[in-house]
Amino acid sequence: MEFACSHVVCDATPDGAESTSVPPVEQQYDNRVTVKPQEGPAPPPLPPRRLRKPRPLSLPLPPLPPVPPVPSSLPPLPPPRPPVPPRGHRRGVGGRPGANVNVVSANIGELVDLGRASGRRCAQGPVACGKCGATLSRLSSVRSNVWGCEFCGFDNAVPDGAGEACGDLGDDLYLSVQSDDDYQNLEDTLLVFCVDVSGSMSVTAELPSRGGSPVHVSRLEGMQDALQRALSSVLQQSPHRRVALVTFNDEVVIYGDGTGAPLTLSEWALLDYDHIWQQGVAYSVPHCIAETYQQLVQRVKDLREHGATCLGPAALASVAMASRYPGSKVILCTDGKANVGLGQMELSPSPSPTAPYFYGRLALQAVGSRVIVSVMTFEGTDCRLADVGRLSDATGGTVNIVSIGTVATEIQSASRDNVLATGVTATVFAPDGVYFPYEEDGNHKVVKEIGNVTRGLQVTVQFAVRPQFRAVFLQRETLPFQLQLLFTTREREKVTRVITARRPVATCSGIPAGSLNVALLGVHCAQLCAGLTMGGRVQEAQRHLKAQRDLHQQISKQRPIQAEENIYGNWMDTMKTICDDITTESQTLSDEAARVMYQMKRASSVNNNNNDDGGNSST
Repeated sequence: MEFACSHVVCDATPDGAESTSVPPVEQQYDNRVTVKPQEGPAPPPLPPRRLRKPRPLSLPLPPLPPVPPVPSSLPPLPPPRPPVPPRGHRRGVGGRPGANVNVVSANIGELVDLGRASGRRCAQGPVACGKCGATLSRLSSVRSNVWGCEFCGFDNAVPDGAGEACGDLGDDLYLSVQSDDDYQNLEDTLLVFCVDVSGSMSVTAELPSRGGSPVHVSRLEGMQDALQRALSSVLQQSPHRRVALVTFNDEVVIYGDGTGAPLTLSEWALLDYDHIWQQGVAYSVPHCIAETYQQLVQRVKDLREHGATCLGPAALASVAMASRYPGSKVILCTDGKANVGLGQMELSPSPSPTAPYFYGRLALQAVGSRVIVSVMTFEGTDCRLADVGRLSDATGGTVNIVSIGTVATEIQSASRDNVLATGVTATVFAPDGVYFPYEEDGNHKVVKEIGNVTRGLQVTVQFAVRPQFRAVFLQRETLPFQLQLLFTTREREKVTRVITARRPVATCSGIPAGSLNVALLGVHCAQLCAGLTMGGRVQEAQRHLKAQRDLHQQISKQRPIQAEENIYGNWMDTMKTICDDITTESQTLSDEAARVMYQMKRASSVNNNNNDDGGNSST
């Protein structure tokens, strides 16, 4: 775990803490905001300030179920949690109003890599608190076989010797006993290419040729070339991996591995969620690419563009196929918004209220099936990426806008077999009296269902102290924190990793702004504000951005801002531009702005930089 501040600040309440509603779940996907990794991260491109179509202030959310009226005789409802602290306590570093600097960060991509794990490997299982679920650690105090949980105060009976079994470094690994039934080939996953072949894929662009004179290439031709390159790359790097092809226009065609008869879904079948799912799960992909390469290449060469765009049913069928193999990937490529079948968008400026619900439901099903979905659209098109991108946002995939000349590189990058762990759940514990703003429960622990994890994934969360506990905590020297990670490795080994640490306590006036971790605060600000914006809470995102920018300026007065730290200031400038466009012109996100926001939700520190070859963080 890494903290933005060297101490726990007890007298600072985060800006906007009075809001207790829940932002979109932040899950894992690659942060492709920068250009080439070796050149270092750079701010994403600014979207155009003028968007053509007027839209509502907030992005649409799935409709809520009707709430029956409350009789006047009933007592009033209790106030929401967490309680709203007095405005006089909204102080920042140095006693000035400002951003909350109580932020904890975890490099999940590194922590699930057991090859880098330095923690103590424990033979026995963890001892968990019967009330809050925290784990007995080196920080725990056991007297007469009774452990008073340092997080909730509950007294737990512990077996003899349990206290001595905990590691001395505060980093413990609990590995399950593996049986022969748990064995799985590391390459036993499925890669599904879900490709748009609608009539708009015939649009051409001018590209340079080897002879010097430009040539006109259609989107479909560019996609066919990109798919052939990707198939060749997978054949060389992972010859035992399964690969399948799905296409869609006004019908969905499942080719599978190319060796069997294609399955076509059309007309009424495009409106039946359960039917499409069952058909996708039942479609077998028995052969690896080493056996089916030629058949798949021929299927790709034979593709022709025509018809409409039933994107939703195609995505559903592809996820269903991949659900049979945990850790599989779906790469969805399209050049327009869905207009046929499930998930279709209305032709009016306002999107259909059912579309966000459909893509949200499919995203949750993909997470539960441990499937990663990446979405790619062509530049200059409108596919309502704010809605379709939910699939990638929830599952840890990428969201990108490509051109005919770059689609091959992006598809090869997204198709790499780089999943480190599946079924990942992260839980952060803090002592009772601490709460996590913008989280659902509003209590002293937060649970994040992450799903699949690739290298470079960094998760941040801010915490604050309830007003009635401030005086009590200021009398303590330190406060305990614990991170629990539950995940399954590529070798199908179930692991629980527990990291426990203490942090010193201080007041705002005792923390010099120059000692703050600017990189960590910038990453958290990007993730939080992007999540709030995508959830339609634009004004709250603006307040956080302003507080963070003020803090950034305050730090620059006390010490020079390094070049890599200026990157995070550029991120905030980019998001402020997008937020201003929405609020001042009453418009929702364009595809370009949605891409930037989804990438910001996956922001990571400079050292991570979304690099599969490495990345470091403090733990």
